[in-house]
Amino acid sequence: MIMIPSDSGFPSMHSSSALIPESTQPRADGNEAGGGQLLQQRLALVEDLWRTVLRSECPPEQAERLLRMKQLSDPVLPGEHPAGTDALIDLIKEMDLAEAIAAARAFSLYFQLVNILEQRIEEDTYLESINRSQDQAEQFDPFAPPLATQTEPATFRELFERLRRLNVPPAQLENLLQELDIRLVFTAHPTEIVRHTVRHKQRRVASLLQQIETQPLTPSGATDSVRLQLEEEIRLWWRTDELHQFKPSVLDEVDYALHYFQQVLFNAMPQLRRRIVASLAASYPDVRVPSSSFCTFGSWVGSDRDGNPSVTTEITWRTACYQRQLMLERYVSAVQHLRNQLSISMQWSQVSAPLLESLEMDRLRFPDVYEERATRYRLEPYRLKLSFVLERLRLTQLRNQQLADAGWRTPPEGLPSSTPGNAPGDALHYGSIAEFRSELELIRTSLVNTDLSCEPLDTLLTQVHIFAFSLAGLDIRQESTRHSDALDEISRYINPDRAYGEMDEAERVAWLMEELQTRRPLIPPAVSWSAATAETVDVFRMLHRLQDEFGSRICGTYVISMSHSVSDLLEVLLLAKEAGLVDPSSRHADLLVVPLFETVEDLQKAPEVMEQLFQTPLYRDLLPKVGTQGLLLQELMLGYSDSNKDSGFLSSNWEIHQAQIALQDLASRQGIALRLFHGRGGSVGRGGGPAYQAILAQPSGTLQGRIKITEQGEVLASKYSLPELALYNLETVTTAVVQNSLVTNQLDATPSWNELMSRVAKSSRRHYRALVHDNPDLVAFFQQVTPIEEISKLQISSRPARRKTGARDLSSLRAIPWVFGWTQSRFLLPSWFGVGSALSEELEADPDQLTLLRTLHQRWPFFRMLISKVEMTLSKVDLDLARHYVTSLGSAENHEAFEQIYATVAEEYARTKELVLAITGQERLLDADPALQLSVDLRNRTIVPLGFLQVALLRRLRDQNRQPPMSESPSSDGDGRTYSRSELLRGALLTINGIAAGMRNTG
Repeated sequence: MIMIPSDSGFPSMHSSSALIPESTQPRADGNEAGGGQLLQQRLALVEDLWRTVLRSECPPEQAERLLRMKQLSDPVLPGEHPAGTDALIDLIKEMDLAEAIAAARAFSLYFQLVNILEQRIEEDTYLESINRSQDQAEQFDPFAPPLATQTEPATFRELFERLRRLNVPPAQLENLLQELDIRLVFTAHPTEIVRHTVRHKQRRVASLLQQIETQPLTPSGATDSVRLQLEEEIRLWWRTDELHQFKPSVLDEVDYALHYFQQVLFNAMPQLRRRIVASLAASYPDVRVPSSSFCTFGSWVGSDRDGNPSVTTEITWRTACYQRQLMLERYVSAVQHLRNQLSISMQWSQVSAPLLESLEMDRLRFPDVYEERATRYRLEPYRLKLSFVLERLRLTQLRNQQLADAGWRTPPEGLPSSTPGNAPGDALHYGSIAEFRSELELIRTSLVNTDLSCEPLDTLLTQVHIFAFSLAGLDIRQESTRHSDALDEISRYINPDRAYGEMDEAERVAWLMEELQTRRPLIPPAVSWSAATAETVDVFRMLHRLQDEFGSRICGTYVISMSHSVSDLLEVLLLAKEAGLVDPSSRHADLLVVPLFETVEDLQKAPEVMEQLFQTPLYRDLLPKVGTQGLLLQELMLGYSDSNKDSGFLSSNWEIHQAQIALQDLASRQGIALRLFHGRGGSVGRGGGPAYQAILAQPSGTLQGRIKITEQGEVLASKYSLPELALYNLETVTTAVVQNSLVTNQLDATPSWNELMSRVAKSSRRHYRALVHDNPDLVAFFQQVTPIEEISKLQISSRPARRKTGARDLSSLRAIPWVFGWTQSRFLLPSWFGVGSALSEELEADPDQLTLLRTLHQRWPFFRMLISKVEMTLSKVDLDLARHYVTSLGSAENHEAFEQIYATVAEEYARTKELVLAITGQERLLDADPALQLSVDLRNRTIVPLGFLQVALLRRLRDQNRQPPMSESPSSDGDGRTYSRSELLRGALLTINGIAAGMRNTG
C-alpha cells in the first residue's frame, strides 16, 4: 500500500493557489466575469471527457476510486475545507503503487486538459478584444485610466487610437516605429516537461475542442462525431507515456523549440504585420509602417554552451544547418503555391522589362530548366521565373545538406559542387537571403506596376524579412572564466614569465588592448591545447566559418555569462580577432559582445564597467551602427535568475531596475543606443510574469523601441502553442514597448520613493540571505523536503542540473531546478521570501508609510508590478501541504532544525500576505482579478492529492535507497508485491509531471 505516515500534518484543501501560468494571466478588464463564466461552462465538457476516458481505460473499481478522489477533493465553497478530507486521506492510504501511478496520470491528464481549455479561452478573449476595439474605435471612454498608469494589455487599434486622442505627433510615433526592434529569444533552458509527442496530441485536442466551441449550430450528428474523435484522441493520449524515454540530446531540444515556428509562428508573423498596418491606417494614416522585421526571433538552443558540455561546435553548426533546412522547405512550398497561382499570361497583362531581362539571364544559367519549362510556360513569365527560383532553392538545399554532412571544419573548396561543370565562384545556389528576396521583389514590382497584388507573395516577403534563411539568430553564450582560462594557457605557452592568470585587472586590460592592436597572431598554429582551451578557440573559428557560409545574421551575438569586469569583454574580442571576426585595424567587427550581469554586485558595478569601455576609442569603433541616426549599439543582458537566487526577489528586481536607469543614463551621455536583454524565466523567481505589465514597469525612457527577452520552457507552450494565443502575446509585447517608449513619466526619479525602495531592498536581501545562504541547514532542508534529486532524473534537459559535477552546495545548483523544487513542494520560496520582513521593518519605523506604499501601488508601475507578482506567488503557496513534505521527508536527525526553518518560512508568509493585502486594500488575494481568482478556485480542487501521492512515493523510494526492497503489503505476513527502485522512481516522476501540469510551472 501507499503509506502516509499518521503522525504527519495533512494539508488543508482550502489553500488558495493560483495555478495558471505566471506569464499568461487572463486580462483583468471588462471581460473578467465573462472569462470566468466561459471556464465554468466549458469545464463541464472537459470533466465529462475525463470521466469517460477513465471509465473506458481503467478497471471499473480503479476508475471509480479515481473519480471518488476527484469528488472528495472538491471544496464546498472557495476557502473552505472539502467535506471529504478524511475519506480522501484514507483512500490514498489504501492505494498500491500501480493505482498510485494511475492516479498521478489521471490528475496530470485532467490538468493538461484544463490547460488546453484555458488557452482556448485566452484565444477567444483576444479575438473578442480585437473585434471590440474595431467596433468602438470612434468611441471615447472618459473613465479609461491614463496611458502612463494603464497596465491592461492593449491591441494595436486601441493603443494607436488613444495615442491619437492624446495628440501624440505622427512624426514622433513614426520615428519610434522606424526604430522598433523587438527580439524574442527561445532559450536553451528546456524546462518544458511535456513530451513532444504529447504536445502534438494536445494540439489535436485543442483543434477538436475549437470545433465544438465555435460551431454551436452544427447538426447534432456532426457534434457527436467530433465528441467521439475527442474521446479517441484522449484515449490515445492516455496510452502514451508522458515521461521522456531518454535524456534528450541538444538536437532534440532544437527540434522541440522549432516546433513552435513550424506550427504557429511562420504564419502568425505576417498576420501580426497586417494588424499593425491596418491599425495605423485607422488612426495614423500618414505614418510609415515599421519594417517587416520589427519583431524577430533568436535562439540559444544549440548554441548556449554555458555549463552544457553537450553543446559542441559541431552541434551549433548542425543546428544552423537544420534551421536553414526548415526555412528552405518552407520557401519551396510557398514558391510552388505562388507558381500555381500566378498564371498571368503575357497576352492579357503587361510584364516589367526587368523581369523579362532576368528571365533571359536565367535561361543562360539554367538551360535544363528552360528546356523543361519554356514550352509549358512560354507565355506565363511569372510561372517561368518561379521555376528558376525553385531550382535555385533546390540547389541551396543541396548545398545545405553538404554543409551539414561535411561539418564546419571542411573548407568551402572541399565541398562538392552543386552544379557540376561550374567553377566555385559560379555557384548557382542562393549565396544570401538578399538574392532570394530581390527575385521575389522583382516579381512583386512587376505585379504592382500592372495594378495587381498578391497576398501570398506579400506574406512570403514578410517571412523572408523576418526569418531569412536562418529562421532565428543563434546567440552564443559562454561563462567568462572559460575565456580567461584559455588566454592564461595561451599566454603561458608564449611567455611563461607573463601569465595572464596572474595579472590583476589593470594589467589584464593593458595586455588585452596591446594584443588587440597588434597585427601579429596571438595563437600559434599546430599547438596541442587542453580540451577546454581548444574548444573555446574552436567556437570562434566555427563562428567565422558559419558567418562566411550563412551570413552574419545567423550568429552575430556572443553573450558572456557571469560578466564582472572590462577584461571579460576584451577577452572575447581578442579571441574573435584571432578567428578573423574582429579587425581592429579597419575598426570592424562581425560579432556583438554582450555582457550578462547576473549577481547583485555585478549589476551594481555594470555602469562603471561599461563607462570604462565606452571611453575606450577602440571598443567604441567596433560597435555596430543602428537606426536612422546611425547611433552605436550596445546590447546588455540583465540576469534575473542568479540575482534572485543570490539575494531574493525584491532585492533582485530593484537592483535590475536601478541598473537599467544608470546604464541608460550612461548610454545617453555617450551617444550610444542601448538594447537591454532581459533574461526572464517562466517563474516569478526567475523574472517571469505577464510580459505586458513587466515591459510597462521598465524604467521610463530605457526602452526607446528596443528590447530583447528570453522565452523559456513552459512559457513557450503557454504563449505559442495556438495561433491566436501567439498573436495575442506578440501584439501585446509590441504595444507595451511602444507605450513605454512614448508615454513617459518621472515617477522612477522620485527621490523619496527611491530611498524607500533602496531601504526595503537592502532589508529584504538581508532576511533572504539569512535563511538561504547563512543557515547551514538550508541545503539539507531543500534536498530532503523537495523532490530536487528526483527532478534531476527527469529526462527533460541535455543540461546538467548542477554546474559542477558532484557538487551538492547551493552555488552549484542552477536556478531552474532551484525554483522547480520549491514549486513542487508548494513553498515557492524564491519568489516572495524576505518581502514581508522588509516591508514590516519600514512600517514599524513609521506606520504612516502604509499610506505611501498604497500610493506607490496605485501610481508607480514598477512597484505595482512588484506587489502583483508577490501576490500571485503567495496565492500559489500551500504551507499545510509544504509542512507535509517537511514532516514526512525530513530526516529525524534534522527534525529540530527543519522545524525551525519551516516556522521561519510560515511566519514570513503570514507577514507578507498581511502586508500585501494591506497595500492592495483587498480582503483576499487576487480580489482585484475575479477571473484569475475563479480559475484559482477551480484548478486548486485537484492538485493536493498529487502532493499526498508524491510524498508517499518519495518516502518509499528514499527508504528503498537505504535498505533492501520492501513488500508492498503493510503487514508482516502479507504477500504484497515488492517494487523495484525504478518502478517507485517512475511513480514519483509521474507525480512531478502531474504537479507541473497543475501548476503550469516548472522553473
